[in-house]
Amino acid sequence: MKATSAEVPPPGGEWIHEVKWDGMRIVARCWEGATTLISSNGLDATIRFPELAGIGDAIGCAALVDGEVIALDGAGRPDFGQLQARMHLSTPAEVARRAGEVPVSFAVFDLLWFDGHDLCPLPWRDRRSVLDSVVEPAPSWRLSPVHDDGAELLGLAAQRGLEGVVSKRVESPYLPGKRSPSWRKVKVRRRQEFVVGGWWPGTGNREGRMGSLILGVHDPSAPGNPLRFAGKVGTGFTGAVLAAYDTLLAGLATDRCPFDPEPPRTIARLARWARPELVVEVEFAEWTAEGVLRHPSHLGRRPDKAPSEVVRE
Repeated sequence: MKATSAEVPPPGGEWIHEVKWDGMRIVARCWEGATTLISSNGLDATIRFPELAGIGDAIGCAALVDGEVIALDGAGRPDFGQLQARMHLSTPAEVARRAGEVPVSFAVFDLLWFDGHDLCPLPWRDRRSVLDSVVEPAPSWRLSPVHDDGAELLGLAAQRGLEGVVSKRVESPYLPGKRSPSWRKVKVRRRQEFVVGGWWPGTGNREGRMGSLILGVHDPSAPGNPLRFAGKVGTGFTGAVLAAYDTLLAGLATDRCPFDPEPPRTIARLARWARPELVVEVEFAEWTAEGVLRHPSHLGRRPDKAPSEVVRE
């Protein structure tokens, strides 16, 4: 289930509020003594986070648990940049090497299936009650705290440099794979996912490699859900990240522009196009009147997000 972008609901007993964790959304499938971790776009992420293997045994029976895998910075705040070091690993040796450097934990916030029972039709308050009774906190997982005052929590999130708040209607059922106004996300910082539709060649110390990514968002209001140009981002890259993009973009290169309409001539004249299969997360100051990003900065890749679902929030 996904949230829509909106304001914090007014005070009252109809809503609860949680921190918006800056991590990777995961459903843990606990079945017959094994735990499988599935990302929001259906990828198996089990190998990347072995710390979570024991949650099924801790629950003690078949369950589907929803939550967010996070990594913390030196101040104890969720840090998506830190998590990047774990999100893209693919072998046990790589994971074993990086796990000690970048530990992760699982912030659990929903229970979809338990002991043979589908809990999705139940209201949030009932699912949370069962969740509280079956998930005991451990070093690698814990329950996401619930708050009554959304505005106060948003203020605390801003003070502490957190991503934002998710507000949930207490009577809402769980709607798998759907975006619902019964869940609202309110971000402290302007940031969202974008689809990479190409790149600009670099200059100076980036001569011969990627200089900036050309970004887009899909427009579900138009026939065919076209990809609309949203600007480009050229900051927020380390040398290792640039090298990874050089390899990725070489494999996605195409002569066909994926944007409809094509970006302005000032962009298109130097552009190298890419098949729109790569999703990245970007922080930015604001949207301009022309519908492009002002002062964007790259935060990381999002292999857990489906390109077709990336829209302007």
